[in-house]
Amino acid sequence: MASSSTKHVVYAALGGNMLIAITKFAASFTTGSSAMLSEAVHSLVDTGNQALLLYGIKRSGKPADEKHPFGYGMELYFWTFVVAILIFGLGAGVSIFEGIKKVQHPEVVTDTFVNYIVLGVALVFEAAAWFIAYREFAGRQGKRGIIQTVRDSKDPTVFTVLFEDSAAMLGLLVAFAGIWLAEHLQMPVLDGVASIVIGVILALTASLLAYESKGLLVGEGADQEVVSAIRNIVSQESGIITINEALTMHMGPEDVLLNLSIDFSDNLSSPEVEATISQLESRIKTEYPQIKRIFIEAQSIAGHYQDLSGSTVDSESSSDTETE
Repeated sequence: MASSSTKHVVYAALGGNMLIAITKFAASFTTGSSAMLSEAVHSLVDTGNQALLLYGIKRSGKPADEKHPFGYGMELYFWTFVVAILIFGLGAGVSIFEGIKKVQHPEVVTDTFVNYIVLGVALVFEAAAWFIAYREFAGRQGKRGIIQTVRDSKDPTVFTVLFEDSAAMLGLLVAFAGIWLAEHLQMPVLDGVASIVIGVILALTASLLAYESKGLLVGEGADQEVVSAIRNIVSQESGIITINEALTMHMGPEDVLLNLSIDFSDNLSSPEVEATISQLESRIKTEYPQIKRIFIEAQSIAGHYQDLSGSTVDSESSSDTETE
């Protein structure tokens, strides 16, 4: 489930975009600007997207049940993917469509001063929401670059809001430039061109978000540093010959599934193997609370590689032990 700070970021973006959308629609109807209408649709889509993210956060916090034994954590990834589709289909689609119409049939924008005021106020609101999102994002970034941080992140809500707000601020600047140039160069067609450019910006943003959320939805493993540390914890236990395999998968931002295949010493009795497994589970969960479920398979290294090659392993040389 997402943290309270993550919700704070989404709520800030939701409130800001709702006010901005109302203001932009009023300005677009008053002035007839295509670029302003594109920006209004953009803000409206963003408002709906933030509502969907909040819904995803709420759903992902539901406890596991019989139908969904691993919980609902991945619902957040699903709704993030839906957000990307909406940005592309509604935001980019409407902006490009309106822009093409205005390019084909240009109309003079009236009351441009109103547009400038609205764009300026909107930029202030967007910048405030962007700053809140970036502060949360920067806290997770550390020494990594922005792209690497996004790729490593298992909580898509913060970088989704950050990307949306970044695209919004860039779109506002494009809208301002389009309206100003259309007025001063006496070329109303440039207002439509600005709308198309805004649509392209939204399409690129949506594509990036879809790519990142798709990876999370399909299933991403924990950070390599975490996996290496888990291997180190396991290797410190006496009676363990080798770690055949350590597989992880994020079922949510703070919900990791861990599967271990371990070759135990043949000298260990069944109670000793059980005690070792219990101790491993306790140490790993204490060190990494995000690991909610651990499944440990007691298997010889030969049997493990036979499994990987698709061969049948004799039941006497391989036994499964499940812990949770």
